[in-house]
Amino acid sequence: MAREQLVVLNALDLAKTQWYHFTAIVIAGMGFFTDAYDLFCISLVTKLLGRIYYTKPGAPKPGTLPPNVAAAVNGVALCGTLAGQLFFGWLGDKMGRKKVYGITLVLMVLCSLASGLSFGSSANGTIATLCFFRFWLGFGIGGDYPLSATIMSEYANKKTRGAFIAAVFAMQGFGILAGGIVALVVSAAFDHRFKTPSYHENPAASLAPQADYIWRIILMFGAVPAGLTFYWRMKMPETARYTALVAKNAKQAASDMSKVLNVEFEVEEEKIQRIAQEPANSFGLFSKEFAKRHGLHLLGTTSTWFLLDIAFYSQNLFQKDIFSAINWIPPAATMNAIDEVFRIAKAQTLIALCSTVPGYWFTVALIDHLGRFFIQMMGFFFMTIFMFAIAIPYHHWTLKPNRIGFVVMYSLTFFFANFGPNATTFVVPAEIFPARLRSTCHGISAAAGKAGAIIGAFGFLYAAQSTDPKKTDAGYPPGIGVRWSLIVLGIVNFVGMLFTLLVPEAKGKSLEELSGENADENDGEKQAASARMASV
Repeated sequence: MAREQLVVLNALDLAKTQWYHFTAIVIAGMGFFTDAYDLFCISLVTKLLGRIYYTKPGAPKPGTLPPNVAAAVNGVALCGTLAGQLFFGWLGDKMGRKKVYGITLVLMVLCSLASGLSFGSSANGTIATLCFFRFWLGFGIGGDYPLSATIMSEYANKKTRGAFIAAVFAMQGFGILAGGIVALVVSAAFDHRFKTPSYHENPAASLAPQADYIWRIILMFGAVPAGLTFYWRMKMPETARYTALVAKNAKQAASDMSKVLNVEFEVEEEKIQRIAQEPANSFGLFSKEFAKRHGLHLLGTTSTWFLLDIAFYSQNLFQKDIFSAINWIPPAATMNAIDEVFRIAKAQTLIALCSTVPGYWFTVALIDHLGRFFIQMMGFFFMTIFMFAIAIPYHHWTLKPNRIGFVVMYSLTFFFANFGPNATTFVVPAEIFPARLRSTCHGISAAAGKAGAIIGAFGFLYAAQSTDPKKTDAGYPPGIGVRWSLIVLGIVNFVGMLFTLLVPEAKGKSLEELSGENADENDGEKQAASARMASV
């Protein structure tokens, strides 16, 4: 039997959808828009960086980033994100969601700008400063994951909480789409202004000196949406659940939510003190009690996010390589530097528009009807099916008449990633853990995901190389090829289905009911005593 809920928290659970819900979605969502833009826009410009800084005079093909440099450029922001998720997740439970929320946004704005201003008189200098700033950009992005999810879950009502949290995460789709659109506009403008021949026709002239501005503008644009929401993020009150259950300030919780809901609440000081003294509300993260109550839940959220991100990030960061492998993007030597950026951006924008963005919003529409568990299991299942359907007859998809079919199949894997585990792995950790550990546990789950993303990003660089040493990219050893890499990713998705069995369903339940924070500790003893009396 559940103990009586705090009035202010019960009001939040039962509140009808109101303007403040949409305000919270936009404020938190614009952070995620920026997160996705900043993390994924790098894949649009790595080919250009290779041409600018690593083309050797007289070489038959334009330059590409050496393996160690490509790994660093693609992966350093993910490393920063992992560290930021752990640090800011912990800090959000110690200092409060709101106080830490502003710090992450400032860090993202400054480091987005600094990434585009990377300086150096040599390739090594420019790449080193770019990687330095992108690490700290990732660090700020990392904080946005647990804080945005936790804030939205603690503001939402229990009927539509899943949709609200998923809507924040769905802004990631628009961020990826925006990255492609910005790259299209910038590259088209530069290509119109600075006409250059292809590399095959004239290697030296194929790279306009002004092309160095393109990658800088694309990276710096990420500061714009984040900067626009700073004022509103600072105006948001602290969540009532943190103020009441963690800070134990009944008066402030009632005051803050009175302004949000336009309803007066009584100050329940005694009830908060009584709740705080319950054993269910005092155990720590590394206690036996946490392991007993939430250990399998944390294993489920970390493992599924880890496995999902291996597949998701390797697909997203290396779309350009897959498109080149099936000849959807022409050989680099047949294009000039700016045209190559345009074509990569066009391909990635098409995938985002047709599959990534719709997948997110299918989740938003259906998560509170179908449930988190069903959507996650279904997503992993179809990702597995479509990955194998691409990989096993891979040669078939490389033939020119079948390229459209390949793009459709590849798009479907993205659709079911986003109408599936990519959204639900973000939603569930924000719902099932106690308020005093919620941000920390979400940060741990998200960091496990980024560990998977790093494996996907670094591992796929090498694994997807051709088995023929003559066909590998410059500086890379032979790999297992794109076909076998996709088969491995299919197996990873299947294992994700198995670990989904550890994740509880949160649909329609209050956060305190899910975490056990309002459970009566004497219930078990009362039931046992009743059973003994009945037997007598």
